[in-house]
Amino acid sequence: MNIVESHVKYCISLNPDFNDLDKNYLTNRVLALVGESASTILGSDNHLDNLELLIKIAQQNKKITNDSSQIQILAAQLMDLSTPSPSKTNQIFWKKYQLNPQNATNWFYHLNCANNYIQTRSIAKNQHFWAHSSFGDLEITINLAKPEKDPKKIAKMLKRHSENQYPQCKLCFENEGYQGREDYPARSNHRLIRFKLGNKVWGFQYSPYVYFPEHAIFIDQVHEPMNISRKTFENLIEITQLFPDYFVGSNADIPIVGGSMLDHEHYQGGKHEFPMFKAPIIYNLKINNFPKVKAGIVKWPMSLIRLISPIPEQLIAVADIIRKSWLNYSDKSVNVRAFVNHERKHTITPIAHRQGNNYILEIVLRDNQTSEKYPDGIFHPHPNVQHIKKENIGLIEVMGLAILPGRLLSELQEVKKFLLHEDNQIASKHFLWAQYLRKKTTWNPQNVDPKLQQELGNVFTQILKDAGVFKLDLQGKEAFFKFCATFSQR
Repeated sequence: MNIVESHVKYCISLNPDFNDLDKNYLTNRVLALVGESASTILGSDNHLDNLELLIKIAQQNKKITNDSSQIQILAAQLMDLSTPSPSKTNQIFWKKYQLNPQNATNWFYHLNCANNYIQTRSIAKNQHFWAHSSFGDLEITINLAKPEKDPKKIAKMLKRHSENQYPQCKLCFENEGYQGREDYPARSNHRLIRFKLGNKVWGFQYSPYVYFPEHAIFIDQVHEPMNISRKTFENLIEITQLFPDYFVGSNADIPIVGGSMLDHEHYQGGKHEFPMFKAPIIYNLKINNFPKVKAGIVKWPMSLIRLISPIPEQLIAVADIIRKSWLNYSDKSVNVRAFVNHERKHTITPIAHRQGNNYILEIVLRDNQTSEKYPDGIFHPHPNVQHIKKENIGLIEVMGLAILPGRLLSELQEVKKFLLHEDNQIASKHFLWAQYLRKKTTWNPQNVDPKLQQELGNVFTQILKDAGVFKLDLQGKEAFFKFCATFSQR
């Protein structure tokens, strides 16, 4: 079977829009994209191997160059043939959902992997491991699939005027089927599941670069900035009712402490139990007039309040009381200020998940002040850890999964050589850390990898502590209790 026949057979097997009557049509579509010489080349049983070979054939036939954007556009166009139309995708999803919500999400996730929208081969290159901490085991990923982002550039994106850009951002519904261009990703094989959230239309998709099982994104149809309000809690709870086996959370809605996409309202979720979810409540809080809500301060490096209740309405009400209290709360003794020059500095990172009959809301307090000493953010990774990570501490990191930049893979090889007293080209930014590590313990070829992974975990723990508003010393704990007293009793 030649490669075109293999690809066409795969498309028909995956896409119910097509059957054997469509073989000639699909063959001609593929040949038009890659060149007619493809019909003389043998195919593979693996659809991703076929995809890579079709791209090479297209380059040989001068259909595309070796430019990465042209390669991505062609790959998405070829895999779009294997993907049901948006209307058919939604029809299948909701038909399966009526029988079992988990069957529906399983099918949609598999489709996104099978049509290469989820970049499984790129993701497989990521390194993933666990590290111990006094807060429980933390997850670490060295991300080789996407470039590191600068927090200052993220803040500028929020202010950018994008009315004349199409699509306005990478989360807009208009991305569905978009061909892509040199400065914008290919989305021909992208599909969204539409659903009602409150009285608005939202979309549900998976991330192309999943960081955890079934890493989902829930997107407002309207292109408008992130905004944390009571409605956020209502939406998060409603999503956990629609998809009971998923958690869902929102990045903060202001720069430095938020995610990388602040100009379009969206949430992230998926099927994963994060380290934060396992952390215990260590101080109970009593919320007057809400006897069905259990509340408490959680043993976590960031400032975290957990709310648990079988009654969603009470949970939402208490969460909003905390949000409003925090928006206007200042305590200069611990450098906490709600406003600086009339600019709001406080927000939260909220996360919802379920446990049996209970709904759980995790409320993480955030403060995005900067200072002369900490120009990137007072409650942000401090300079002494930015050689490992300087990006915003967003929703995923808050929950205990570090997403470290891919540059570390090669840089840490030089650190390992330094620790083993071998010739090396260690980056200057890692030198002081590496010196400290070399003095700290004895290193050898057998222990260098696991020990260095643990040391990365130690740095991540410190990063989370840096991002914590109320520090873990006695003064910080007392200040945290003082804030909690504005809405509760101990």
